[in-house]
Amino acid sequence: MPEVGDAAPSFEGPVQGGGHISYEDYKGKRLALYFYPRDNTPGCTKQACNLRDNFEMLAKHGIEVVGVSDDPVSKHESFSDKFDLPFPLIADTDRKVLNAYGTYGEKKNYGRTYMGTKRMTFLIDENGVIKHIIRRPKVGRHAEEILKGFEA
Repeated sequence: MPEVGDAAPSFEGPVQGGGHISYEDYKGKRLALYFYPRDNTPGCTKQACNLRDNFEMLAKHGIEVVGVSDDPVSKHESFSDKFDLPFPLIADTDRKVLNAYGTYGEKKNYGRTYMGTKRMTFLIDENGVIKHIIRRPKVGRHAEEILKGFEA
């Protein structure tokens, strides 16, 4: 997993709306690259809606937002449409981006161990360097955490 001070790993992938984005699209910008387990689940929905509701505030501070999960584009389409999300969601079905950022691995929940996506956010500065990592985002206050992380 990359750490604070490391160059952010490159990424690319298809997004809802038929587009395709890559790391190159965000060079020279501040980026909150957030990884989440699953579309249309309570925690992931709350997190996405918090980012949606605070999207303009983040934009005023020059912060772009991109979500990543291993759900297919079709699920991202319905999730984004249902909750009117103003930011792209990468469909990382082959888990290349998840693995590059170390966010896919063993998880434990209610005594059960399984493989899945770990909820994490990487704050990448204008120079492509990881400025801060939010390892356990508070889904209802995530935009606030992002803003604070960039100001730290």
